[in-house]
Amino acid sequence: MTMSDPIADMLTRIRNGQHAKKNVVRMPASKVKKAIAEVLEKEGYILGVTEAKDEKGFAVLDVELKYYAGQPVINEIKRLSTPGLRQYTSSTDIPTMRDGLGITIVTTSHGVMTDMDAREKKLGGELLCQVF
Repeated sequence: MTMSDPIADMLTRIRNGQHAKKNVVRMPASKVKKAIAEVLEKEGYILGVTEAKDEKGFAVLDVELKYYAGQPVINEIKRLSTPGLRQYTSSTDIPTMRDGLGITIVTTSHGVMTDMDAREKKLGGELLCQVF
């Protein structure tokens, strides 16, 4: 059976992994998921991401979670645009997360990036998720 929203599944795995104090969470790989994980790594929300093969030979992503003083670095991670209700916006209308303390991840014609990068490059796109 196929997954209806693989990005929401990725975010849920990260959220559940941090609640369970896991060091690494594993999920099926895709280009968009890897790009989201690389943005999270660049912004300091996770320690790293590696692509590997599972026992059956399928590509998987291993996301290394980050903690500070025993608490998860990611307090909140939520999906914005869903398969049933896509949310597109221009660069000037991209929402800020908690007055700039968090990030909004946007997919644009130039790839997946943070809200600040998209505003700087004057690129709009689909709002994927918010992280705080």
